[in-house]
Amino acid sequence: MDNLNLDQHISGQFNADLEELKTQLLEMGGVVQQQIIDAVTAIEQADSELAEKVMVIEDDVDMREVRLDENCTTVLARRQPAASDLRMVLAVSKATRDLERMGDEAQKIAKMAIALNEEGQAPHGYVELRHIGDIVEKMVNSTLDAFARFDVDAAVKVARDDKAVDREYKSAMRELVTYMMEDPRSIGRVMNIIWALRSLERIGDHARNIAEHIVYLVKGLDVRHTSVKEMERQVKDA
Repeated sequence: MDNLNLDQHISGQFNADLEELKTQLLEMGGVVQQQIIDAVTAIEQADSELAEKVMVIEDDVDMREVRLDENCTTVLARRQPAASDLRMVLAVSKATRDLERMGDEAQKIAKMAIALNEEGQAPHGYVELRHIGDIVEKMVNSTLDAFARFDVDAAVKVARDDKAVDREYKSAMRELVTYMMEDPRSIGRVMNIIWALRSLERIGDHARNIAEHIVYLVKGLDVRHTSVKEMERQVKDA
């Protein structure tokens, strides 16, 4: 095999390795997204069996994280990628961690579902839970789609949606704290809803993190710890 053909072979295999990393990441994302949907449904429908399923699946998510980390390390060691290819491996590695943490938060929501079944349903907070759950689930789906298409504009929109989640979360907290003050007997059960809402807010944060990884991957920009407006400006100017 002459040098040209050898270079083409190596390049082709490297591209296949990168594509496999992305595929594995998106598959893991699909599992985590379903975890989130099932966890919220488990609370709404008082379904302990579904909650237990979410908790069991977390083991699979953890194994996927370990396997993806190993594969990223292998690609780095074998290929020694440069520039955009290196950013791809790093973005996958960072996004993998965020997805695993989303899975952890889904597991916490599932635990709250089981606690509510044991202690009795909360008298308030389910509407807020469904509303914020819907927004967050759509954010996760949009983030995965943006990663699949390397879509920076869609990633920026996810960051914008995260600000909406933060506002909705703060509003829900005010309402639920007021309710508990008016009815102290409800505190234990309402707190389970509050912890579930807190986990959803954190899932939104992790979705935004992945959106930031996409901007870094495509544009080479580090937009961590910047406002949405600043992110939009940097992306536009890049």
